Amino acid sequence: MARSGSTRRTFVVGAAAAGGTAALAGRAAAAQRTSPGGRSVAVLGGGVAGLTAAHELAERGFTVTVYEKKALGGKARSMDVPGSAKGGRKPLPAEHGFRFIPGIYHNLPDTLRRIPFPGNADGVFGNLVAPREMMFARTGRENIRFPIPWVGNPPPVLTPDEIRRALTALLDTACHLPPHETAYFVNRVLVFLTSCDERRNEVWERTPWWDFVRAAQMSEDYQRILAVGITRNIVATKAEEASTRTVGTLGEAFVFNALGRGADGPPDRILNAPTNEAWITPWADHLAGLGVEFRIGWTVRELAFHAGRIAAAIVDDPQGVRRNVTADHYISAMPVEHARRTWNAELRAADPQLARCDRLPTDWMTGIQFYLTEPTPILHGHLNCIDSPWSLTAIAQAQHWPDRDFGTDYGDGRARDCLSVDVSEWDRPGILYGKTAKQCTREEVAREVWAQLKAALNDTGQTVLRDGALHSWFLDPAVDGIGTPDPRNDEQLLIHPTGTWFNRPSSRTKIPNLFLAGDYVAVDIDLATMEGANAAARQAVNALLDTAGSGAERCAVKPLYRAPEFEALKRHDKFRYGLGLRNAFDLG
Repeated sequence: MARSGSTRRTFVVGAAAAGGTAALAGRAAAAQRTSPGGRSVAVLGGGVAGLTAAHELAERGFTVTVYEKKALGGKARSMDVPGSAKGGRKPLPAEHGFRFIPGIYHNLPDTLRRIPFPGNADGVFGNLVAPREMMFARTGRENIRFPIPWVGNPPPVLTPDEIRRALTALLDTACHLPPHETAYFVNRVLVFLTSCDERRNEVWERTPWWDFVRAAQMSEDYQRILAVGITRNIVATKAEEASTRTVGTLGEAFVFNALGRGADGPPDRILNAPTNEAWITPWADHLAGLGVEFRIGWTVRELAFHAGRIAAAIVDDPQGVRRNVTADHYISAMPVEHARRTWNAELRAADPQLARCDRLPTDWMTGIQFYLTEPTPILHGHLNCIDSPWSLTAIAQAQHWPDRDFGTDYGDGRARDCLSVDVSEWDRPGILYGKTAKQCTREEVAREVWAQLKAALNDTGQTVLRDGALHSWFLDPAVDGIGTPDPRNDEQLLIHPTGTWFNRPSSRTKIPNLFLAGDYVAVDIDLATMEGANAAARQAVNALLDTAGSGAERCAVKPLYRAPEFEALKRHDKFRYGLGLRNAFDLG
């Protein structure tokens, strides 16, 4: 939700930032929020991390201002399709990409429960609904459907043999792989589940998932489903590059979730309306009620460093006027590719972990929405086109919005559904033009994605997607310049190739009034997710409270579930690892 640049609190424009920033005074107006006792905080970035930090701080009595370049919610937000509203309806809803909130998340659901929503005793959390299935769509092959949750009976006690039986049954039923390949993959899962933290951090972090599961020696189906398909669904990184530590950590959590252990809810949950309606707008309203100020359209350019502290955040306001924003504390909550541009050489020298963030890679994963003149219930859940060159995943949304009549509520009344698609591969040629997504124009991207969807879904004798049902499409405006020599994407995704864990920073920096929050910060989930952003913000607030000497209660930061039955096996593996031996389950 975009809020205006002025709110009910006074925004003071005064002298240049104090504390030795005289060099800045000649070229920038100064902006300052006053707060007694060193309790003012400038939160730089209004995505999930920034809003979480603002929420936790405001509840503890701090004076908080959030500075956001575009719109609140960041990549999680929904957005309006310009010019699409007719006859008193709302504009067609669009988004950077669809999102889901699985049961393995614990910190983000806690925040959702604390955001009031009319008619919901449990706040925004009550707007979550659970899809019943997911599907791997094969081109020219039988599609693979998985019920959610898995229909098997969870074992009462988790042992390696019970997990082996449960996973083998699932893969045999759903994937129809050769028995020896299923057995090998299940064994690799057990190797990871019983690996000690030292082996995970020092060996599996440096091992690509493709190599860990020996995909190169296996069938094409094994590669597509268990190497490529899993990494695309879990970490949006190429299987040949993805860290086994990252894939395995998330896979472990999903296995336990499917087996009914340590979860906040079912494995797949989504919102029951466009994200801003169901979550972001109520959140912003609640934070405003707690006294949080929002500055939308304010772009952070640099953090001014003086005498070992942040003296000011240098920002451009919506009119392009350069200002010095001063506060007692600063939380950098921007995506890493934007945050690191604000850290000058002096700041990086003061804390080397900031410089290491230059080694954190990002890539393109961007959404396109197709609006259809008829409902398209492909399945009641998420779709993974595992044979598509552009690595497409999708969901038909209208069926999951029970309180919305899509045609009545949105657009011109003719669109009845929205098929929201994520494009994860932008550097591989497509099937229609033979060009990569970055080489295509926006129109060509839409046609190519539509062609790849039809190739995956219309190949079994049933026409699931009809050209005549296509009303319109919308490609994320963060993508610009495609089809030219200079393609750009202003909202990229942190990816997780091998070795990147060692470059993830902590929320606490060596600069006493600077704290980091964002999905690139080191947290237990080790993945660029809304849960990771939320957990990192909680860590940043706790570090700030420690620095400020606050007696306020610290934020709870809940790690991923770890089955206690496996701790003894991990201790045994730690002993073997110290001796230079393989994991006891590792057959090579």
